[in-house]
Amino acid sequence: MKVGVISDTHIPTRAKALPREVLQAFRDVDYIIHAGDITSLEVLDELAELAPVIAVCGNIDRDDKLRAILSDKEIVTLNGYRIGITHGHRRTGKTTLDRAMKCFEKDGVDCIIFGHSHMPYCEFVNNILMFNPGSPTDKRKNEFFSFGIMELDDQIKAEHIFFKKT
Repeated sequence: MKVGVISDTHIPTRAKALPREVLQAFRDVDYIIHAGDITSLEVLDELAELAPVIAVCGNIDRDDKLRAILSDKEIVTLNGYRIGITHGHRRTGKTTLDRAMKCFEKDGVDCIIFGHSHMPYCEFVNNILMFNPGSPTDKRKNEFFSFGIMELDDQIKAEHIFFKKT
């Protein structure tokens, strides 16, 4: 199973639309996970044209329509793997990674997808894959914009897709 992973799109404040690199890479995914700071319901609608979308609210998602349909935390099972999804902005730890881990500390997940920092991250911590896809529209101090692709087969794997704006 192939899953597109994205966070911190901040549309329309950081970009007018999703980058073509994202849309092209997500054409053949089975699911899309968005880890918050969507800011516009239209982003979810556009992604849903490509694959079913699972998303959570971020700290910038103040739109009432988004708040009505999204929670701050989700746990889904895809291809036998329990995946926790959070934005990572809650005040329960010193770093975004700490906050994301604390959010699911009692949930027995195999993977935690988070955003907020815009910093790409992919490491196993205590046998849990911690994956932050970065941002496809606001790279901050990073050299490249980014998002991710996960493969859920015999093993759980994730990789970043890095790109420069064209």
